[in-house]
Amino acid sequence: MSLMDEARQVAAEFEYSAEAVNKGVKEFIKEMDEGLQKVGATMSQIPTYVTAVPNGTEKGLYMAVDLGGTNFRVCSIHLNGDTTFSLTQSKVAIPRELMVAKTAQELFSFLARQIQVFLKTHHEEHYEAGVRRRKTMSATDGYKDEENFYLGFTFSFPVEQVGINSGKLIRWTKGFDIQDAVGKDVCALLQEEIDKLHLPVHVAALVNDTVGTLMARSYTSPGKTGTLLGAIFGTGTNGAYVERLDKVKKMASMNGSDYDKSTGEMIINTEWGSFDNHLSVLPNTPYDEDLDKQSVNPGIQMFEKRISGMFLGEILRRAMLSMMNRSHVAFLKDEHSGVNDVHSTTTIDDNSALYKQWGLDTSFLSIVSEDHSPNLRIVRQTLDRDLSVSAASFEDAEAVKLLAVAIGKRAARLSAVALGAIVISTGRLNKDTINTSTTAITTGGKSSDTEAKTSEAVKEEDVIDIGVDGSVVEYYPGFEDYLREALREIPEIGPEGEKRIRIGIAKDGSGVGAALIALVARGAEKSQSHNIPARARSMG
Repeated sequence: MSLMDEARQVAAEFEYSAEAVNKGVKEFIKEMDEGLQKVGATMSQIPTYVTAVPNGTEKGLYMAVDLGGTNFRVCSIHLNGDTTFSLTQSKVAIPRELMVAKTAQELFSFLARQIQVFLKTHHEEHYEAGVRRRKTMSATDGYKDEENFYLGFTFSFPVEQVGINSGKLIRWTKGFDIQDAVGKDVCALLQEEIDKLHLPVHVAALVNDTVGTLMARSYTSPGKTGTLLGAIFGTGTNGAYVERLDKVKKMASMNGSDYDKSTGEMIINTEWGSFDNHLSVLPNTPYDEDLDKQSVNPGIQMFEKRISGMFLGEILRRAMLSMMNRSHVAFLKDEHSGVNDVHSTTTIDDNSALYKQWGLDTSFLSIVSEDHSPNLRIVRQTLDRDLSVSAASFEDAEAVKLLAVAIGKRAARLSAVALGAIVISTGRLNKDTINTSTTAITTGGKSSDTEAKTSEAVKEEDVIDIGVDGSVVEYYPGFEDYLREALREIPEIGPEGEKRIRIGIAKDGSGVGAALIALVARGAEKSQSHNIPARARSMG
């Protein structure tokens, strides 16, 4: 068997048929429903207490902070009311000693001081006036909330969210270990330190970055209907979508705080990375099995392990090693230089990243998959640069590209399972569910080619809008085309339904998205105090 025949055989292991896509969609919808019924389901389906999405006309100045790892970001976002915004930000590294501090107060005091520095630097007049008011007015008198900055807090650690601005830390990850904070409300911890500094800031919302992606897209998207779904396809993968409140049955048994019920809807954070952990419908190659066994969390996040950027490079690495270990296949090795088109013998350095777990970055797949240069020159250069494979033959490069394309295509088609299931489950394909009474808005920037095509072919009120973010969907060549091909193969969607789906990049869910959730939280507070509905675009 020739090298290319062998490569085609391995690539075929990653084929994900139309029949498999449809089985996946049915299982996904089933797990979505289970997650809405009870706590502890395979797919968490976490209520976010966010009950409205923006419509692009909102105005005002809001703040957002993002604690997602070793850095802390502080932003102010000015919403211009025409789907555009301006953003000012600063970023500071978290000192290592604070990541393992003895008390939560040490870390959150540091975070509050960074907010203070940001306000002094970028909003000095507002800051000084706010501090003066708070120092001179008694707590019982209070102060006007319009004199406060409303802040969205993106906190990328596991929390049990019990209200729009309330969530108890379940555990630390990413090198943090402050046991004193576990079980405490992280928003309250931050607010307490903010208040000690007399800052004019109200922590209005606890934010998941995927929910933020949905909000950012809904504010900036062209058209009348609100965004249905925000999805991340990057280092990890997750989705948040708009659900009818009457379907979220588990809310009745949850000990959450009060929330605005006037819209009849709530954004649900799916945590879909854990879809089908039991592998009833997901594809499972030997490369997937080995990756999972040697991962830090075997048996969980099985959907994510087939889609996200953290894992695609590792799947390719294992597939390449499997071919190299087949004695009858001349892959990345030559009997003599005469059989290599560059008239040299292929060699692999002993310290090559090819031999190291996680040694192959997913960006490698993007570079290889889009190479159309003569003799696949770029693939060969990348093999040399990233994997220390010198003098790879044209056939070697062809085989690597074939595998990279197969793995990326499978990831895209799997992604269509999640998007397709949510479109079907929410009934968005049924025209009766679409609210067309909102006012058309103007777009605040360039639409993608896909958005432009969709808008031309479909009436605006029939468009199903989806916001996406992440390196895989943004940079892997053909990802959206493969995804759309799979959507057309789902009978409930088909070619006509696929045309109605508009997919657009939504950037900075932890910044502008968080600010928009703070805006919605402020509207909900006001509507509850005045007993009137918050103004926002219909999510249905």
